[in-house]
Amino acid sequence: MKTLLLNPSTWDLTIDASGNIAVASDPYSLAQDAASAIKLFLGELWYDTAQGIDYWGQIIGYPPNVPLLKKKLADAAMTVPGVVSATVFITSIAGRTVTGQVQITDSSGNTTAANF
Repeated sequence: MKTLLLNPSTWDLTIDASGNIAVASDPYSLAQDAASAIKLFLGELWYDTAQGIDYWGQIIGYPPNVPLLKKKLADAAMTVPGVVSATVFITSIAGRTVTGQVQITDSSGNTTAANF
């Protein structure tokens, strides 16, 4: 599976050595898609508003509940087709910003990570 490669620092499109929009391939594409699923707010995906994490209703504005947050993030990563397991590591909770890493295993047994 391929997906547009996102710059890990800005989460924006990036270009390849030829000046074209860069594309990510498996297994990294699955990890990046899992990180994208983690960043998706419930209702934000216009063609399927049932996807995403209910950040407003369960996370933002509440004291940090790290086990709940990790479960919600891992559950979101598991919605990516081809991901058979996901482990979330939280590296920082500073103000309203959560950073970390998702490590996914695909159906071929490859384990790959992406930061969020």
